[in-house]
Amino acid sequence: MIENDDDISEVEVVTSAVGDDGTVVVDDLKALVDHDGNVLATDETIAMESPDGTIVIDEVISVAGDDGELHAIEEDVVVIDGDDS
Repeated sequence: MIENDDDISEVEVVTSAVGDDGTVVVDDLKALVDHDGNVLATDETIAMESPDGTIVIDEVISVAGDDGELHAIEEDVVVIDGDDS
């Protein structure tokens, strides 16, 4: 059981890559972790921009269930067509 907010830390990992076709992908993962290293919740945002200007942003929020596994509770996906930008 978590006694106070001092027992929870936020960890953030950002990675990026550029594909051979010029597609750029950035993955921003934030996690709330307790003092034992257990992941309590995550907020992951993946942003991708293709060479034609199309942008896709996918955000998934997950929380740890009683089974210890992460379960997605919300997902939002936004697509901006390169022709519209």
